[in-house]
Amino acid sequence: MFSFTSIKDYHQFLAFNADGCTVAVNAYLTAIKQNQHLNAYLEVFEEDALQQALALDEKRKQGKPLGKLHGVIVAIKDVLCYKGHKVTAASKILKNYTAVYNATAIEKFLQEDAIIIGRNNCDEFAMGSSNENSAFGAVKNALNENLVPGGSSGGSAVAVQAGLCMISLGSDTGGSVRQPADFCGVVGLKPTYGRISRYGLIAYASSFDQIGIFANNVEDAALVLEVIAGKDEFDSTVSTLPVEAYSNLHSSANKKYKLAYFKEMLEHDALDSEIKTSIQLYIQQLKNDGHEVEAVDFDLLKYIVPAYYVLTTAEASSNLSRFDGIKYGYRSETSTNDLTDLYKQTRSKGFGKEVQRRIMLGTFVLSAGYYDAYFTKAQQVRKILYNKTNEVFKHFDAVIAPTVPSTAFPIGSAGSDPVEMFLADIYTVFANLVGIPGISIPLFKHSNGMPFGLQVMTAHFNELNLLSLSKRMMELQ
Repeated sequence: MFSFTSIKDYHQFLAFNADGCTVAVNAYLTAIKQNQHLNAYLEVFEEDALQQALALDEKRKQGKPLGKLHGVIVAIKDVLCYKGHKVTAASKILKNYTAVYNATAIEKFLQEDAIIIGRNNCDEFAMGSSNENSAFGAVKNALNENLVPGGSSGGSAVAVQAGLCMISLGSDTGGSVRQPADFCGVVGLKPTYGRISRYGLIAYASSFDQIGIFANNVEDAALVLEVIAGKDEFDSTVSTLPVEAYSNLHSSANKKYKLAYFKEMLEHDALDSEIKTSIQLYIQQLKNDGHEVEAVDFDLLKYIVPAYYVLTTAEASSNLSRFDGIKYGYRSETSTNDLTDLYKQTRSKGFGKEVQRRIMLGTFVLSAGYYDAYFTKAQQVRKILYNKTNEVFKHFDAVIAPTVPSTAFPIGSAGSDPVEMFLADIYTVFANLVGIPGISIPLFKHSNGMPFGLQVMTAHFNELNLLSLSKRMMELQ
């Protein structure tokens, strides 16, 4: 029976199995069918995946050079364009829309011999923290099907968690990779803003969005980042800095790190007491291992979530204005001769309630009477946070923090209070506001039986240090 532990071990398996890719694809297709009730996949590319597997098996037989991700079976969040395949952002307004080009990240996957097996469910237009906002139903946490998997990339997290793919891609605007990784007990990496091209990623908030990676271990996440990072002529915001050999993780037992944690984050009233205690004990464990760990005052915590939601909803209001029922996607069937009325009918029926809420909030903060009071002020807060962050990283190698204030919560338990759901992002939106890389690594288990992780953040474009430290931390636990 086929089983997967790491890309390295899988490639060793392929070296001794002529039809190994086909065996692996069939195993995952079977697992996906057996776990349809989790609702992690919106569509499975069964025929495509099997054809790719046969071609890659033949490539090995012929002794041709193999890609870095040869035969690796990947799932993609339903916000990434894969030419000739549907992409809907889990929204009725894009139902049955077919991508006409490949996202740059997808193109790089294919160039390195990866097999894309399907597209994952998510919160509509990546707006949510529970994966309950999808037009196609909620995703269930495989460890406890009564609980949410987190969001917005819940389907991608569950696909890795439940063994329905080897690697998956999500998008992280304010924690949408790290939070579900925490809830599902897997690794979730959000790189520096601009480290991976956003070309072909359906936008939520353009100055926050970043493609992220779900994996079973840090080494696999590092290899995938190495493949999909880098410059791209189709994305003016992507970095042109060279891509480091992230897969060559330096996990020397002799290296000692200087780590910070924000005292206000660990002492916040919203933080589950057991999560707090586990992190405090782990901090002591890090100290015993020879690392320096210091508390740093961070008096801006209460401004993070308001600034984030003012800015992201403003950008969402602008980005989602293109979905009007005229160019593509859903159009209201209500008869009308008035163009404005057609827009209203289409957007009211095509967008879900959470997306409508954020569009209206974004339109409000951009309006003439409130622009300076909200949007401009939030931009100022973002700049102050950016400067403070840079100052912290002059003295420390990394910052550690909780990923989420609690473990996974019951499906349907938070739907009546959107503000409560927004506050669940208190620890993750910081990295997106300032553009630094962050990762959630699965280190702990709660007395309720659910996993939770530790969030690690480093300076801009310091992913190699982030990944090496994360690997070291997982070895220490």
